[in-house]
Amino acid sequence: MLEWIINTINSLGYWGIALLMFLENVFPPIPSELIMPLAGFTARTTPDKLNIFGVFFAGLLGSVVGALIWYYPGKFLSEKRLKTLVDKYGNWLAISSEDITKAKRWFYKQGKKAVLIGRLVPGVRTLISVPAGLSNMNLLSFLFYTALGSAVWVGLLTYSGYVLGSQYELVDKYLAPVSKIMLGILVLACFGWVLKRQRKNTRS
Repeated sequence: MLEWIINTINSLGYWGIALLMFLENVFPPIPSELIMPLAGFTARTTPDKLNIFGVFFAGLLGSVVGALIWYYPGKFLSEKRLKTLVDKYGNWLAISSEDITKAKRWFYKQGKKAVLIGRLVPGVRTLISVPAGLSNMNLLSFLFYTALGSAVWVGLLTYSGYVLGSQYELVDKYLAPVSKIMLGILVLACFGWVLKRQRKNTRS
């Protein structure tokens, strides 16, 4: 996968970065933690071909457009229908209906800011668009929070690759376990919130 990412960036430049980040949102196994640091490293080593600001905006564009791919199915399909489709074809995307349920719980707990926060959390950042669509979140609000969260994430990864230089792969190496810990904390928080609501309803 690394060789494919390198070839895409080298051959297509900014459009290649935007394409990769778009695909990263559609197919979660493609890691932004590798794409953007590599793009940042490329901007450092070949400034005549790519500059760090162009890399950042290309990554941001691909990330925001990719988020819309999950927003509209949530908006126009029922939750039951969407989960059925995901269970049937989700293996291709490495997601399941349970992932949608977790994202939905996170969204309803946090409200609109869930889109902003969710864009910073691997494992949640892609699917947070689904409950936003299911809840008919205003498109402009969705784009604003998505762009804001994506800008922080893309900017961090791009700058890390630019600073680390040839050691850009360390971003993915060290961020991966941190991401898993953050995802685990979010899942536990959502589970605790559900239990709290159930106890409250029982007392009522």
